[in-house]
Order: sequence, then structure tokens, then C-alpha cells
Amino acid sequence: MQELHDAPLAPLTTFRLGGPADRLITATTDAEVIAAVREADESGTPLLLIGGGSNLVIGDKGFAGTALVIATKGFALDGTRLELAAGEVWTDAVARTVEAGLAGIECLAGIPGSAGATPIQNVGAYGQEVSSTITEVVAYDRATRETVTIPNADCAFTYRHSRFKADPERYVVLRVRFDLEDADGLSAPVRYTETARSLGVGVGDRVPLDTAREAVLKLRSGKGMVLDPEDHDTWSAGSFFTNPILTDEAFAAFRARVAERLGEDVMPPAYPAGDGHTKTSAAWLIDKAGFTKGYGSGPARISTKHTLALTNRGDATTEDLLVLAREVVAGVRDAFGITLVNEPVTVGVSL
Repeated sequence: MQELHDAPLAPLTTFRLGGPADRLITATTDAEVIAAVREADESGTPLLLIGGGSNLVIGDKGFAGTALVIATKGFALDGTRLELAAGEVWTDAVARTVEAGLAGIECLAGIPGSAGATPIQNVGAYGQEVSSTITEVVAYDRATRETVTIPNADCAFTYRHSRFKADPERYVVLRVRFDLEDADGLSAPVRYTETARSLGVGVGDRVPLDTAREAVLKLRSGKGMVLDPEDHDTWSAGSFFTNPILTDEAFAAFRARVAERLGEDVMPPAYPAGDGHTKTSAAWLIDKAGFTKGYGSGPARISTKHTLALTNRGDATTEDLLVLAREVVAGVRDAFGITLVNEPVTVGVSL
């Protein structure tokens, strides 16, 4: 277990932002992770968990406590059953399941971060969510000081949310278990219209697994959503805001604002989101509120490839990023009466 003091955290995040941690520990086994967490809890030391750093916005002052990098390794396949250690690189794990001919997470290719973060955020993209294939999450429960196995039904998965995100101080994910599908080398049914269109198939069709994965990687790359150290459009946390889910009443009020601002013939994106609820597009809201691709003149700007990504152009500070994020939130609220919610976890700062 490696330990450093006054250690920079910016290099551990995809934003490349944030000040140092008082103490930085890198744990490579579950036992080391648990030991570090217990030590922090027993001493009353603030604890920050870091996986791939793709969903973190750390303040410029850094973190006054112990930052724990979870760097555990473990990829185990038994038939269609997959177990991943929390520190496994997610993109690599997806590639290996495709190589093994197993479907269910192929459209989650290219998403940066670690496997342990996927149940926390209920990671999803292009018509797939991990909640559809996760069977169990093994975690250290900081309240009971025990390792627990939590079945899918008890994870409280919803859109970009879970039991783990709702109570971030309680659980430390150690391992994630999935049940994938052997469809004779074919993908799961394609559920996302953009993916189907790029593949030249209909929604619900299946395609070869690698074809599906490559199509998603191409789509993500075109939006600056695949990490590339030479491309500042990827110095981001991916989608910075979640897509709003509105009640029928709130959606009607939103539709009226759209008609007033953009014209009666303009229909905003609308997707079913359960009884009495409709999901709309955060990217559409941002664009129509006047924050187009490349918006901004400072070191933090909207991506030139996708309005949903806020980016560090190379020498930004966290405060630069927050100023831009607050401007976008205020602009969308003023235009459409909807308050966007940030997707990344903020540490020592807030919008």
C-alpha cells in the first residue's frame, strides 16, 4: 500500500483539476482498502475515495484528509457470470466481455472510470445501464464495519442513482457481479435510436458484438467522450449534467416556455420516464438557452463537440469550471424554468 503526503489530486481526475490531499493512499487489495477505510473512520479523518477520477470535481484547495485510490484488480468469468474488482478499468473490462462473446454491456464501451463506480452512478449510455446486468455488489459497510453482499433488488437503482449514491458515506464498493448473455456472438437488442441509425439496423435488432462496441466508440469519440490526452474536449467528466425528469405538470409548463421562446412548432425532446414523468435532454436545453458548442472565452469552456461536456482547455482552475457551470445552470433556468443537476461528485465545492 503506497502512501504520499501533500499529494496532487489533479492528475488522478479526467478534468485534471483540484488541489492536493493531505495524504494519498493507493490500495491494491480489498484488505488494504478496508484497512485504510477503517483507519480513517477510527481516527475521524475525512476520506475521499478515488477510482478512475472520471466523475470528480475537486476544489482548488484540495482535500483536507485521506484520499484513497482503489487500484484493486480482478476479472473473473464463469459462464455468463462476471465478477470485477472495483479498481478494474471499465473500458478494458467491456472489451474483454466482447472478446468473450458475452452481451449486455457492449454499448457502455469507452466510458472512463473504474468498475466500482458503475453501480454507484448506475452508469448508462446508448440504451444500456449496468443495473440491467448487475446481480450483486460486494461492499464494505462503514456503519456495521462488515463486508456485505447487496443483491440488485436492494441497490435501489434508478436513473443515474442508487443506494450507494444516496448514502455516499456508508458503502465502499469492493466487487461488482454481473450476469451477461451468450447470444452466439451477437449484441443485446439495440435500444438507442442513434446507435441503430449508425449501424443501419432497426431498434430491437441485434448485431455482432464487436460491431456494436465499435459503433459506440465512434459515436462517443465524435462527441469528445473517449479519453485522449491530446484532445482538450476530453478533459472533462463526460456529461456534466443529468437529463431532467419532469412530472407531467412540470413538462407542460416547460413546453409552454419552449413555445413562447422558440415557437409553437418547436417540440422539445421527450422520453417516457415512468408513470406521470417525462425525461428531456439536458444537451438540448443547454444549446437552446444559447450555450452552443465551444461556448466560453476562458480556460474552461463547453466542448466543441458536445454541449453537455464542460472542459478544461489546459490551464483552467476548478473555480473557472464552476463559474461556467453556474452560468449554464442560471441560463437554462431563466430560459426554460428547469434547474440542471450536476452529474459529477463535487469535493470541497458546490454549484
